[in-house]
Amino acid sequence: MAKKPNAATFIKDPLWYKDAVIYQVHVKSYFDSNNDGIGDFPGLIAKLDYIADLGVNTIWLLPFYPSPRRDDGYDIAEYRGVHSDYGTMADAKRFIAEAHSRGLRVITELVINHTSDQHPWFQRARKAKPGSAARDFYVWSDDDQKYDGTRIIFLDTEKS
Repeated sequence: MAKKPNAATFIKDPLWYKDAVIYQVHVKSYFDSNNDGIGDFPGLIAKLDYIADLGVNTIWLLPFYPSPRRDDGYDIAEYRGVHSDYGTMADAKRFIAEAHSRGLRVITELVINHTSDQHPWFQRARKAKPGSAARDFYVWSDDDQKYDGTRIIFLDTEKS
């Protein structure tokens, strides 16, 4: 197992990111602890010693939030939760504590400009009157040609 960091340095170093060695992980595809075909936080916890032994000091988690997963989890329905396929909030907190105990920082990909149509922000904006502040969080058009040149990132799952 990797050497544990000095706790004071680990917590207080404001420039930690300058020398960070980051390992990116998609929870859903990393390690499946319960054989349901989907990676999860308990599986990720089981592999933390391996990750620490790689010489990294930071784990970057791709979105793991509740999502209908039309855009591989980037269409976030709730930023304060964990997708049930990946475990529970308690599992995520245990993962973070276990990572920290091995000297690993944890960062997440927080994509606040890409919500699901199920997210409360989108629902509020959809119901708001045109011109209202809530509606301005999103781009709206009654004409499917208005943004015809816009690149669709997930062509296999998204029509517009």
